[in-house]
Amino acid sequence: MLKYKPLDCLPPAEALPNSDDTPVDNELQDLIPHLLKSILAIVWANRWDWFFGVDMGIYYDPKEPAIVPDGFISLGVERFFDEGLRSSYVLWEENYIVPILVLEVVSHKPGGEYKRKKGMYAEMGVLYYAIYNPLRRQKPRLEVHHLVNGSYNLLSGNPIWLPEIGLGIDKERGTFQGITREWLYWYNEQGQRLLTPEEQLTEVQQVAQFELQRRQEAERRAQRLAEQLRNAGIEPDF
Repeated sequence: MLKYKPLDCLPPAEALPNSDDTPVDNELQDLIPHLLKSILAIVWANRWDWFFGVDMGIYYDPKEPAIVPDGFISLGVERFFDEGLRSSYVLWEENYIVPILVLEVVSHKPGGEYKRKKGMYAEMGVLYYAIYNPLRRQKPRLEVHHLVNGSYNLLSGNPIWLPEIGLGIDKERGTFQGITREWLYWYNEQGQRLLTPEEQLTEVQQVAQFELQRRQEAERRAQRLAEQLRNAGIEPDF
């Protein structure tokens, strides 16, 4: 008797469309999640149980088209499958592990982020839903919603702490790829902002420059001392 394997009846990732053919109409929708991902790539460099997708389709139902958030995090999954990497995030190939956080960056006009997509992510079981709207003036530009009993509750905090992820998230003015503006960043439990790759490189360069200056100053002091000893008729032995 043949055993029924449900997974065998579901389409694999390579057979599914990996684009919804909708162009990204706002550069921030690309840069903001990439900044968050690049910070994680350093902070979690030695972890292999996470994945951050940017503008990637999430297939949650074989009968439905993919939903494509601007960014999302999944925990407890393989960071890399193989050299081909993921073309899409397919729940039935990820042991049905739903993303723990989904991020939507609102473009020039809302695209259902506050209602339609919010309902879809709640139905999917996404624990945290973050919406960043840089155009807002009267209401918070960053909202993070927490799923409780099937409904989202708006969280507060500066930064907003996400205990299941072990990080906080907030907005702050800074520079990324030479662009100075308000960005989204990760924070530690003490509320300290985690450095971007560019900032870490600058910090390393500053430390290296300080060490070089310290060595050069030590060499100059040694040369002055040697000259003073020679003037006193003493040949230095260093």
